[in-house]
Amino acid sequence: MISTASIPTPYDDAVQARFAALWPIVESRFAKLYGADARGPAVLERLKTNLLKAAHARPEPLRALDAARAADPAWLHAPGQTAYTFYVDRFAGDLNGVRGKLDYLTELGVRWLHPLPLLEPRPGDSDGGFAVADYRKVDPRLGTIDDLEALAGDLRQRDMGLILDVVCNHTAREHAWAAKARAGDPAYRDYYIVLPDAQSAAARDRELIDVFPDTAPGSFTYDAAMGGYVWTTFYPFQWDLNYANPAVFAEMLEVLIFLAAKGAQGFRLDSAPFLWKQAGTTCRNLPQTYEIVEAWRAALSIVAPGVVLLAEAIESVEDVLPFFGGEESGCNLAYNNVVMTALWAALADGDAVIARRCLAVAARKPAQGAWLNYVRCHDDLIWNALAAYAPASDLRRWSNAYGNGEGFSRGRAFQTAEGGVPSTNGMAAALAGLTADADGDCLGARRLRLLYGIIHALDGWPLIYMGDEIGLDNDEAYQDDPLRAGDGRWLHRPQMDWSLAERRGEAGALQADLFATFARLGQRARRLATLGVAGPARPVEVSSPAVLAFLRDEGARPFLCVANVSDAPQDFELPPAFAQGAEDVLDGAPSPAGAVSLPPYGITWLVAR
Repeated sequence: MISTASIPTPYDDAVQARFAALWPIVESRFAKLYGADARGPAVLERLKTNLLKAAHARPEPLRALDAARAADPAWLHAPGQTAYTFYVDRFAGDLNGVRGKLDYLTELGVRWLHPLPLLEPRPGDSDGGFAVADYRKVDPRLGTIDDLEALAGDLRQRDMGLILDVVCNHTAREHAWAAKARAGDPAYRDYYIVLPDAQSAAARDRELIDVFPDTAPGSFTYDAAMGGYVWTTFYPFQWDLNYANPAVFAEMLEVLIFLAAKGAQGFRLDSAPFLWKQAGTTCRNLPQTYEIVEAWRAALSIVAPGVVLLAEAIESVEDVLPFFGGEESGCNLAYNNVVMTALWAALADGDAVIARRCLAVAARKPAQGAWLNYVRCHDDLIWNALAAYAPASDLRRWSNAYGNGEGFSRGRAFQTAEGGVPSTNGMAAALAGLTADADGDCLGARRLRLLYGIIHALDGWPLIYMGDEIGLDNDEAYQDDPLRAGDGRWLHRPQMDWSLAERRGEAGALQADLFATFARLGQRARRLATLGVAGPARPVEVSSPAVLAFLRDEGARPFLCVANVSDAPQDFELPPAFAQGAEDVLDGAPSPAGAVSLPPYGITWLVAR
């Protein structure tokens, strides 16, 4: 009698088909990266075995998710996939606390949860969790890996997904790999990069761009046990990994596979531009970095094809676009950082020229990828990201407006690399000039609603930063905490104020106005899908400098967003396709004819009939 165990199941057949299609890509990229390394063949063979084992062992609910996404290749580009990002402890205490807040997030219309680093960090200062001591454990203060898996299951039941932060450029100095390296294990010493003396380190430092010149100057840290200067791009306790070692490439891929089996539906690849190091360069956005990402994408697609990769690349658009992949797929998503920064710049000037310029550049994104559009995040607002699109005098003016009290903002200046202009810290409400005692019709609230109205109208996924939906303010108390006081970014990493959130149901309250607006934006963005709206946002040239207009016209019906970035009313003459009566998707107001009149910081979404 033939054992039924030997008969391939349809799922086994699907795995073999994916393997046949994708493994050659992994081999190709691996050969380009490690073809001359004698360790390469053994690492690749072990990786092949582990990939197939993980693919066949994928839990049934996750297989179903993969199959559903495979059956709908356009799912990634569906409008209104609202994401919500937060620190677990500051939002709800721990992972079980997050599970208890899912009704709130559902009410807001959230489709994706993106908690910031929650894997086990080093003790003490961990750069907000970005110094990981163990990729396979959760920070004990937040829960366990079982709690994480339970949260992922709860989210699937609500048709929501979980995106995890994976800090792939560096580990904590306390990670087991680093401990073995410091103990003298030659295999693990090659997981990191060590220069022999101060002169060598200083010479390489001159080639690099200093990330934290005030709080952690330089990119090398002396370690006696390592016998030299360890590469530490960010903080001395964060040791950069050596991706010239094929074992490091395989280790991090297996971390992704492990977490995907726990229910993660996406990964944010932290500090992705820094992965590959090469003398004579700034060690950012090198070709090998893009090849690593393409290899990871192909390998992960063998095991978990429904899982998305998000590139955390806060760079020029030209450097970000290759993260989406070249001949083969790379990351599914990348932060639309240049457009985000340009929108704040446009508000500072009441002039949309910089936003139009950056939208045109962002529209060059390849069709297979999607932008993650956002207004604020846990990091600083980096004006130097606009250096390729605006003169230095503009960068300085915007930096001063938002960080030095020269405009409506209540933000604060942050450090910058030599030759740059200071970045800005602050919550979106503070940067928009919104105060807690204001009402929903004040200019600050209008600015905040406008920014979120724009990012929900763009192609891609809109991201809400925790608390923006209730106008949460800066956290001035961070300076009283010794572990946070040295890093000004904690100004915009407050505790969630649930007493304010309770006011979202209170008629006339600012929180009610903002929360309802954010929820409606997600609903209206999802309606765009039913109306056949598709394609990249391309700027429309207009006579008024204060008006930002963009068109998306690659679907069944053209879509036009018109926004006033100034504090004065603006009129806009509609293009012919919209002039004879269009559907006002955002407000459901009577269709405009010929022209629209926008109040200060007003916005309208129109779909041609």
